Amino acid sequence: MGEILERCWDVIVIGTGIGGGTIGRRLAEQGLSVLFIEKGRSGHRAEQNQMAGDEIVDPIARLMRGSWPDPVRARIEGQERRFHAAIGATVGGSSVFYAATLERPEPHDLDDSAERPHPTAGWPISFTRMLPYFDQAQALFEVRGQSDPLTRHPTPNLNHAAAVCEGDARLMEGMRRAGLHPYQLHSAMRGIEGCGSCLGRKCPRPCKLDGRSAGIEPALATGRAAVAECCEVIELRGEGADVTRIVARRDGATLEFTARHVVLAAGALSSPRILLASRSSEWADGCGNARGQVGRYLMFHLNEMFALWPRRGEGYAETAKSIGFRDLYHVEGQRFGMVQAMGLDAGEGEILGYLRSKIDCSPLRRLPGAGHLARIPAKVAAQVLGQAKVFVGLLEDMPYAENRVTIDPDRPGGILIDYSFSAELHQRRKRFRRLIRSSLKQHRKLFLTYQPELNFGHPCGSLRMGSDPAKSVVDARCRVHGMRNLWVADASFMPTSMGVNPSLTIAANALRVGDAILSAQ
Repeated sequence: MGEILERCWDVIVIGTGIGGGTIGRRLAEQGLSVLFIEKGRSGHRAEQNQMAGDEIVDPIARLMRGSWPDPVRARIEGQERRFHAAIGATVGGSSVFYAATLERPEPHDLDDSAERPHPTAGWPISFTRMLPYFDQAQALFEVRGQSDPLTRHPTPNLNHAAAVCEGDARLMEGMRRAGLHPYQLHSAMRGIEGCGSCLGRKCPRPCKLDGRSAGIEPALATGRAAVAECCEVIELRGEGADVTRIVARRDGATLEFTARHVVLAAGALSSPRILLASRSSEWADGCGNARGQVGRYLMFHLNEMFALWPRRGEGYAETAKSIGFRDLYHVEGQRFGMVQAMGLDAGEGEILGYLRSKIDCSPLRRLPGAGHLARIPAKVAAQVLGQAKVFVGLLEDMPYAENRVTIDPDRPGGILIDYSFSAELHQRRKRFRRLIRSSLKQHRKLFLTYQPELNFGHPCGSLRMGSDPAKSVVDARCRVHGMRNLWVADASFMPTSMGVNPSLTIAANALRVGDAILSAQ
């Protein structure tokens, strides 16, 4: 650690997820010295485990498994709750646990047009400008799958997809008969023989491409990069428009690192926290926060999860995991999102959970033992219908200044989320559910979500990109307004959440920001 502390690095990257890993690799391969600072531990490459759930509450035990140690405090619609968010704290970040779905967005996600107006008048960077970086990211992560039959743009660098299992093939054929256009999801999987398709878990094999395997490890292989693990960044310090030091804590000791450029890639919930904690006489309200925009415009996707039963005679044992369709992505002028398999099955327990959620929102909740009323119909439904396949519709969220992430005043360094559902989001959600029902009317199905459910694994927008410093935190190159050497390369830069998983866009933008830093040398 002594040599790492004494050196002035070309670039320090705070965070090692898909954004941090990708930009660090780009810069190291282009000849710059790169230090990654990671809150979690590197762990052993042979480790294999799922992200820790709420049942594991000990912070040390959670860190040992690569999960964020502390609960997040959230005020959602005025109701306070504490929970452990699906955030990684390990080399590779959350991406080492993800399902490796890397979907390309549509032009209307970024661009404003007469045909499809954009709710924010469009991103500062156009789809056309991002296109080469989408292509590069797909190649870097060895993405494979089938092209979306509805796309107007070809998808190069898409590796040939493995043959779908018999069950998925049956489901896809049923969807085509219903007029839909399913395709094999775009997956960052090498397809090595014996691959178990590690959905939602850390795997020791090199099959899955993530922030660790596609970013950190190739960067380290250049000999120009290093990792400072188990280091929690406390604040940035600087003079005027320059960050001069990064202050971190490790095993109770305070450490200071220096670099010519600093990249924030700690995630959309943590990068704002670091800026807000970085206060000085020149940064009275936090670094980059002169206009009070840091942490605002927080967005998630809304999960519309539903169980889909195969048609009679088409039942099968495998879990559906490779199907997606975009027929409901943008309908009659409204923005919704894509639908995809989750790689999960649903049975009696999931049906029971859904029925209980409906009871909790009805007058029946006042009856003693009301929750037990759902047991019998859930058991009957499971016996009659069998095992279902779980799908999710990812409903696009919109940016509102009042939805934000800040530092929890009750816990130094803690995360506090304030979020309310807008009227237009309620309206779009209702229509999205109707569209899902009608598009799959020939299939037996059941929604597993009743109340709006935020996807806490997809936070974005809290350091949004824009040309106006009064309404954004970073400029079109993702450099913090008013700063010379501070950049952002995680999901917090996104002006809107789009209708797809954000991973490919984070990686593509990280490559773009890397090129911006190289040009600033």
